[in-house]
Amino acid sequence: MSQTKILVIEDEERIRQFLQRGLGFEGFRVDVAEDGPTGLKLARDNPPDLILLDVMLPGMDGLEVCERLRSVNDEVPVLMLTAKESIEDRVKGFDAGADDYLVKPFAFDELLARVRALLRRAQPKKPKVFRFADLELDTGTRQGKRGEVTFDLTAKEYELLELFMDHPRQVLTRQVIFDRVWDYDFGGESNIIEVYVRYLRQKTEVDDMPRLIHTVRGIGYVLRDEPTQ
Repeated sequence: MSQTKILVIEDEERIRQFLQRGLGFEGFRVDVAEDGPTGLKLARDNPPDLILLDVMLPGMDGLEVCERLRSVNDEVPVLMLTAKESIEDRVKGFDAGADDYLVKPFAFDELLARVRALLRRAQPKKPKVFRFADLELDTGTRQGKRGEVTFDLTAKEYELLELFMDHPRQVLTRQVIFDRVWDYDFGGESNIIEVYVRYLRQKTEVDDMPRLIHTVRGIGYVLRDEPTQ
């Protein structure tokens, strides 16, 4: 069985060496890059199984690296590393195509747990198509469809919509959504769920289509088709 390969794109030598040694000790094969353009080229030419990507990089920042990578490869898991911890910065990372986000300084054990979780989720599964009312979600293409309108989804939009489609008519609390989609709590004041629900509504409510993702005030959200009044 071939070794799992991780690409570390990090300009700080101390952190880069720390990750290379630690992940190597855990049995991973580790490639490294010191700047954005080099990292992007390595990721394109010799795709790894997972990427650890710093946000602040010389030559090209991590957000641009991730966006450009996603234009040619939307499957490799990307874990962003950054000193920025605001909700806005995290949303920018997810919008660029990151699958997870870890704020520096971090404990290596936490990073390792997130790496393993992302690798597990990246394992190929038998494709299926979720259907609810006139909404469809294809787990093979990772595209959504409402009526005759097909739409693409970012990584987090897909995970959130899949959670709703897998639990139709079931009220999902904010905490459940945090745990299932983001794997950790952004804090009680975070509006990241509202941000992504808004993204999904923009894609599923074109041409005045009736709303399917409803807010349950003070609790969370539910996927349901409203009865005709």
